[in-house]
Amino acid sequence: MAETQQPEVWLRGPIHDFPVLLQPIAFALLQAQEDVNKMMFGFPNDLLYERPGGAASPAFHLQHLSGVLDRMFTYAENMMLKEAQLVWLQSEGKIQEKPNSVDELVGVFNRQIENSLQKLQQINLHTLTEPRTVGRKHLPSTVFGLLFHAAEHTQRHVGQLLVTVKVLKAR
Repeated sequence: MAETQQPEVWLRGPIHDFPVLLQPIAFALLQAQEDVNKMMFGFPNDLLYERPGGAASPAFHLQHLSGVLDRMFTYAENMMLKEAQLVWLQSEGKIQEKPNSVDELVGVFNRQIENSLQKLQQINLHTLTEPRTVGRKHLPSTVFGLLFHAAEHTQRHVGQLLVTVKVLKAR
């Protein structure tokens, strides 16, 4: 029996409690969450840190996806990164003393998506064009620029993760 597939998130209609201007960001984050959970289901832990052809490992992409969302929403809130966020950034893709499992990294990603969506719901639309700075160099952006980057960067890494996972599964 064929599996019934839903349309992509953006084709399912508006998401309740999200302003229309922020719907595309919510769509992108929810689609990323669905795609990551589907592609990583049953993925073997022993391939998590593999780097086919020198490409980034699935572990890196999963850690980076969570970290970028956390960092972009922090900057959108006009805050600087905390020490724990900087430590996370430095650890992305590196094998830890006790290596992470697929389930652990997907769980962290899912929690970060939920956290990001909660923050997105609370965004005051009047602040979207307010200036914000990024990183230690205080590079210029806006609240909307950071939110957009969070969504598009997430989609970019989900695509890279998908290809890497397919290559590793085909071995």
